[in-house]
Amino acid sequence: MIRLLIADDEDLLRGALAALLELEDDLTVAAEAATSTDAVRLAREHRPDIAVLDLEMPPADGLHAAEQIRAELPTQIILVTRHARPGVLRRALAAGVRGFVPKTTPATRLAEIVRDVAAGRRYVDPDIAASALTENDCPLTGRELEVLRASRTGASVNEIAAEVHLAPGTVRNYLSSAMAKLGASSRHAAAHRAWEEGWI
Repeated sequence: MIRLLIADDEDLLRGALAALLELEDDLTVAAEAATSTDAVRLAREHRPDIAVLDLEMPPADGLHAAEQIRAELPTQIILVTRHARPGVLRRALAAGVRGFVPKTTPATRLAEIVRDVAAGRRYVDPDIAASALTENDCPLTGRELEVLRASRTGASVNEIAAEVHLAPGTVRNYLSSAMAKLGASSRHAAAHRAWEEGWI
């Protein structure tokens, strides 16, 4: 029997996925989590064979939870996502994630992928893999990347300025420039996009 942890912040999706996977003779859902924090806590508590984690989960994200779980447990990780970016795929593979699938994957196919991962194999959705091979070059300068990286923590402009040793006005200019290049409406959106692409 393969024991699973299912983590997704959308209750309906998480419940439906757990119910569908429970129908499989060789799979059982040991725990369900709605946040990345709960996913890590429940993984420690239940020690599942495989954790199926939503990438876009608060308060951190599924990849952060995957890194924490993999650092402490032999639990294998499958990440499920709506928007797969090449940079996230690279980071996931580097963190030891064994499966990377879109949310459009049917439950029966996910069950097969779970079995493959449990048998020691790796699965990356072909469309996600193809996008990773054809990713765009980064349009941002080193300084723009530096201020975006610092802003990922939610720091204020003054805190970012202190961290990167620039004047607050200069930081604002770099953030504005990065937002314009990425078509982002806020510095947080720009930083998230840069993170998704693997640039920071």
